[in-house]
Amino acid sequence: MTATAADRGAAGSASWADALLLSFAQGGYVQAHPGILQPAEPFLDLSGEDIRKSLYLTTDASGEELCLRPDLTIPVARDYLASSGAGKPAGFSYLGPVFRYRGGQPSEFLQAGIESFGRHDRAAADAEMLALALEATSAFGLKDVEIRTGDVALFTALIDALNLYPVWRRRLMKDFNRKLSLTDDIERLTLAAAPGRNEYEGVLAALAGSDRKAALALVTDLMSIAGTTNVGGRTVAEIADRFLEQSTLKGGALPRDALDIIKRFLAIAGDPDESVAQLRTLAADARLDLTAAIDELESRVGFMAARSIDTKRVRFSTSFGRGLDYYTGFEFELHAKGNGVEPLIAGGRYDGLMTQLGSSSPIPAVGFSVWIEALTQHARQGSAA
Repeated sequence: MTATAADRGAAGSASWADALLLSFAQGGYVQAHPGILQPAEPFLDLSGEDIRKSLYLTTDASGEELCLRPDLTIPVARDYLASSGAGKPAGFSYLGPVFRYRGGQPSEFLQAGIESFGRHDRAAADAEMLALALEATSAFGLKDVEIRTGDVALFTALIDALNLYPVWRRRLMKDFNRKLSLTDDIERLTLAAAPGRNEYEGVLAALAGSDRKAALALVTDLMSIAGTTNVGGRTVAEIADRFLEQSTLKGGALPRDALDIIKRFLAIAGDPDESVAQLRTLAADARLDLTAAIDELESRVGFMAARSIDTKRVRFSTSFGRGLDYYTGFEFELHAKGNGVEPLIAGGRYDGLMTQLGSSSPIPAVGFSVWIEALTQHARQGSAA
């Protein structure tokens, strides 16, 4: 399981890189070497806004849009899906350069990590990822790190149980995944915050009670009559979604009781075991069926303890999200003490990614990325101290 010459050259001679790869290999993760040049479409469609706006793009002779890989999760997943083992349990590790515009910092930097595909024992696989991530920090000499965790599946279960209009479900999920201000947005979606008269009153009235397909058809017809296919850079689909949002809001999409439940949910944070108890109390008080999602969280915490992770050191928050659209469940970050912004290691569960990349059936997936630059910097600071 040795790195390629290019990867090893990028990693330099640091023994940390060797220790990291060795720990991954001992865990049964085979080293992957995906191509540096990748199709741009998956990153444009599936990654977070920060990644999309930092891509280095080019076009080949056939007109296909390509990019330098901005991370390694999607490239490793694409190679797995193209292999004969697609759909079967498999684990991969990686170490190599990725490329993003970072405003004054080097655009080429090292990323390592692990991706686990096809395991249906999700709670156990999630706990294994966190355990391996903690081992990775130990390989760099860091023993005491902050562990931050969350679970987007809990928020998804809450929104589903509240039976909101589909347009608001999409909007709230987008807010959560992209780390926007949920509190501000849900205030705007309540009956009390309904807007006044709109210059597109007729369009909004026509869309009242419509679904997304009907909204798209109406806006397509209107724009065809006007002889245009976009306005201000927005596509027909984006304009239809915006009109549908406004129409639904005008009808009072989010009742005050739903707002109160969401706010109470997002305030839950702290010890994972205590958070499980608070979630069960909330579900009972609000008469919402969140049992499956809470059971999964509780099971994951149990597997963490079985892997000798001190769960009292783990901070759980229902509002925690990583800002990437493809996460579907467990999410986590490891931070150096006192470093509140940039993680050393980050990852989570992304069960929906494989079908989005072309798989004919869902394939469970979970993994994490190691930010070598940040880890080596903090390791050197620790050595100096």
